[in-house]
Amino acid sequence: MLFSFFPSAHQHACARKQQERQSKIDSLPAIYSAPLSLLEEKIHALSISQLVSQCRSGTISPSAIMLAYAKKTLVAQRATNCVSDIMFQEALLIPPVANWGLGVDLDAGINEAARERSLLGVPVSIKDTVNIQGHDSTIGYSKNVGKPSASSSAIVRLLQDAGALVHVKTTVPAGLLAIETASDVFGRTDNPYNPDFTVGASTGGGGALLACGGSKIEIGTDIAGSVRIPAHFCGIWSLKASSGRFPSWGTESSMAGLESVPIITSPMAGSLVDLRDFWKRVIACEPWQYDHTCVPLPWKDVNLRDEGRKLKWGIVWEDGLIPPTPACKRALSIVIAALKKQGHEVVDFHPPNVWDGLKIGYQLLFSDGQQIKNALSPGEKVNMAAMAILDLLHLPRLMKRILAYFTGADDAASSELLEIMHTKSVLEDRQNVVARDAYRAEWHRKWVEEGLDFVLTVPISFPAIEHGASEKTTLICAGYTFLFSLLDYPAGVLPVTNVDKELDNLPEDFVDSDQFKSYPAVAKTAYSVYDAAKMHGLPLGVQVVGRRFEEEKVLEGMQVIEDALHQQGSVFVNAVNL
Repeated sequence: MLFSFFPSAHQHACARKQQERQSKIDSLPAIYSAPLSLLEEKIHALSISQLVSQCRSGTISPSAIMLAYAKKTLVAQRATNCVSDIMFQEALLIPPVANWGLGVDLDAGINEAARERSLLGVPVSIKDTVNIQGHDSTIGYSKNVGKPSASSSAIVRLLQDAGALVHVKTTVPAGLLAIETASDVFGRTDNPYNPDFTVGASTGGGGALLACGGSKIEIGTDIAGSVRIPAHFCGIWSLKASSGRFPSWGTESSMAGLESVPIITSPMAGSLVDLRDFWKRVIACEPWQYDHTCVPLPWKDVNLRDEGRKLKWGIVWEDGLIPPTPACKRALSIVIAALKKQGHEVVDFHPPNVWDGLKIGYQLLFSDGQQIKNALSPGEKVNMAAMAILDLLHLPRLMKRILAYFTGADDAASSELLEIMHTKSVLEDRQNVVARDAYRAEWHRKWVEEGLDFVLTVPISFPAIEHGASEKTTLICAGYTFLFSLLDYPAGVLPVTNVDKELDNLPEDFVDSDQFKSYPAVAKTAYSVYDAAKMHGLPLGVQVVGRRFEEEKVLEGMQVIEDALHQQGSVFVNAVNL
């Protein structure tokens, strides 16, 4: 009992990390706490292309850019708690930046695009899990505090060679698998639109920072929507690539070694123009020279607008488990109406059974059942949504079979989850990989038969949810994003509109309706967190999906949607005002 009065190793590590972060902030010169000057406001408004051009011409300096974005970052940190580490001064010391304007020749081993400093002066934030030499990659675990990475990841090395300002790392939830960004290590990250709501996960800190204007680009990771859900919740843009297209080597994971559902390093941005330009500049730097896992696939310009061809869009309305709430369904409907007005063909797409695919995916994702739990320090916990899955995995199989038997008649989905959610033998895991490949082949067949250019769907059934509500929505609500990770399709998210308390209300008698009564138990419980009045003003996005390695086409499809929305007068506006 005596020792309970003293902080545990876990508590000590968390306090150390937060004190270290605050000390770095407190040690900054007073000018970092001043409001942006008029010149800094103008710098902050520049696109990536303009930043690079003016920086390379000598019109503005990297240090001036860094000061403007550092100020924004500190404002974002005070408002949302989105930052895990500060590197403002360090960002200016890398040779391509430190030698700005001197015309010195850079390392001859660097490819031409990097030698030309194609990202010079672009502020880029990095998710906590992406290795930067000399800095922690904690994965939200206290055991990883004070264990700086020995080397930088492929994407960080590429960025620094190209002159980017890698200025900050951003917060994640413990163990990453979450819909909310909160941990004992970093604390809770709040949504910049409403602090009572979450930013999503696991790249939640980066989502909040971008929405607040503290970075141009966030480098995140995605296995089940970890850059797409924060983009939807925070009103920003993101694109998850196919495996091998974007440099991922040197990124830490709570599920190291998992290959059956690829973990993809992915960028997020504050505008579609910047997202596309960044993608193009990274590919021009030949990431396969930095990362042996990258496919040597150069950038291919796609301009569907100049071609004038009308495109075919397939709509997936539901994942077979949790239907979209009225707000998210309305955002998707707005996009459909805008595309139809431009003469595009928009059809309901009936792919291979989505729920069947998700069941395969969940078994692959949680086949081990131990990695996340084993990484926790005594006294440390993951979020309640992840804990519910871990507890289910460790419930005795006989008990789960009994529960499945008694729930099967009234709730088939819950019964099926009880049957399949257990740790797998090597043989069972390989059988699920075979089932995954067959499912992917069936999707390919259906897509080709329908002649689709894109698939459109919601990113998740809900707008941003209140803190703590993911225990009710559960991780299962991420099916709309997880599906395309399972398929290894590129998928982007762009903001469309905002929740409207008048337009997006559920009918007063909804819980008594036949529609609601037909929902599985997991959907009924999830819907209990939906409140359009409380959610009023939160961003709403849509998800745009292409076939494997069609990243350029997906970015172009996102632009087609934005152009169609603009032409009907529907323009998303970042309403964050800090």
